Amino acid sequence: MVRSLWTAATGMIAQQTNIDTIANNLANVNTQGYKTQVNEFKTLLYQTLQTETTTANGAQKPVGAQVGLGTRNSAITSIFRKGNLYASESETAFAIDGKGFFAVRGEDGNTYYTRNGDLKFALAEGGNMLSDSDGRPVLSTTGQPIILNSQYILSNITVSKDGQLCYPDEQFNPQPIGVTIGVFQFNNPNGLEKLGDSLYGQTAASGAAINEATNANVQRSDIIQGYLEGSNVQVVDEMVNMIVAQRAYELNSKAITTSDEMLQQANNLRR
Repeated sequence: MVRSLWTAATGMIAQQTNIDTIANNLANVNTQGYKTQVNEFKTLLYQTLQTETTTANGAQKPVGAQVGLGTRNSAITSIFRKGNLYASESETAFAIDGKGFFAVRGEDGNTYYTRNGDLKFALAEGGNMLSDSDGRPVLSTTGQPIILNSQYILSNITVSKDGQLCYPDEQFNPQPIGVTIGVFQFNNPNGLEKLGDSLYGQTAASGAAINEATNANVQRSDIIQGYLEGSNVQVVDEMVNMIVAQRAYELNSKAITTSDEMLQQANNLRR
């Protein structure tokens, strides 16, 4: 019975983490480029009460007796399903149609990746720099910040589907200016380290970033100007998951209550 107390307690702890994950998904339902997360569970060790053997009368007993010791969270996985696209009045709003990520350079000098295409032009040394909403430089296909000098009127800048920045010529036809927004993929995006501000960090599990512009073995993503990718959180699914987690928590709580009542009855046998 004491074992049942600890087993049910592991279930309650696991469901607490599950509720935390669901709450984080619901909190980010309006975050651009956010990817919903799901909990994965696994069983703990099993304790062998009786091995596979023969009974006293010689009958074969091929099945042993093992009791599980509970559950735990094994991972919290991001679901990289594409979110809905929403029209934006911003001329520097970009959505990625595909598996790619934008690359930005953090204050520590490292490169991070995001699906949030709510970009801005900010004043920088040498001209106007394309950056994310927090001022981090957006990187080109060559891994360098995108900086345009003052000869360009920013409102006339357009971006093609392959990420090339274009500027109108004398006949007002958009012409590439030799700068392309970098888009990168990963062999295992679930291995990316989840950071704040909708950023992801490269890890050994995710593999090195694959530059779509220089690798012909990946399907290239399209950049759509004037749109933003919303969160892929499905509120109805999260509410159902919350109900399931709450009922599982209640069941584990009931198991603890039942075990406690049985221990109380055992203690009262001597009275």
